[in-house]
Amino acid sequence: MIELQYLGFRYHGWAKQPEVKTVQGMVNRTLKFILEDIAFKTLGAGRTDAMVSANQGYFELFTYEPLDFEKLLNDLNINLPHDIRAIAIKEVDAGFNVIQDVEEKEYAYLFSHSEKNHPFAAPFIVYIRENLDVTLMKQGAKLFEGTHDFRQYCYQAKKETSCVRTINSSEIVINDILTANFFPEESFVYKVKGRGFMRHQVRLIMGTLFSLGKGEITLGEIEASLKNPEAKPLYYIAPASGLMLGSVSYE
Repeated sequence: MIELQYLGFRYHGWAKQPEVKTVQGMVNRTLKFILEDIAFKTLGAGRTDAMVSANQGYFELFTYEPLDFEKLLNDLNINLPHDIRAIAIKEVDAGFNVIQDVEEKEYAYLFSHSEKNHPFAAPFIVYIRENLDVTLMKQGAKLFEGTHDFRQYCYQAKKETSCVRTINSSEIVINDILTANFFPEESFVYKVKGRGFMRHQVRLIMGTLFSLGKGEITLGEIEASLKNPEAKPLYYIAPASGLMLGSVSYE
């Protein structure tokens, strides 16, 4: 199992896809160069969207030949592009599954509002032009905690798909994750924790919180969306660039 970090701004997500640049595609290309004739396969802990970053991500590397972990880690960081970094390599047993054995994931979404940001902040923080009622958004974030049917917060979920998930923690706080001299004086981060998330779930939740902060919807409408998943969706998918996979922990 290999731990890595990446800035997703110039990639079309994690999963390998034909004719577009992805993180997994770049990792596989680098491994193919390093391992030469050794057959391998990679499996990521999750499929991040286009432009989404990861502060702590994992993938499994499957190969039938023994590898020198220290050399592999060094070779990866020499040959990977500057926006992808391998952190550590750990051997796991055959029964381990990098997807199914996740205990908890934390996503973080950075945003600011009102005054436009320096352009250099664009890969990290989403700027909202309108003034947001952040206090109200903090109340709204708490409504997502617990076990709910999140059908309204899963993009194009099939009718037979179960959308019941548990969110362990959901809160908006002052940005305490990233700082830079070109960041706005005040920025915020939405932190959400759970074992697993569905397609665009965090971005749909964040979009709903933005609508709440703009005064377009009410707290009652958010409560109703969780109690009646068949109601008309509140669809607004927040931009991807503010989102990062913050951490992944295993059982």
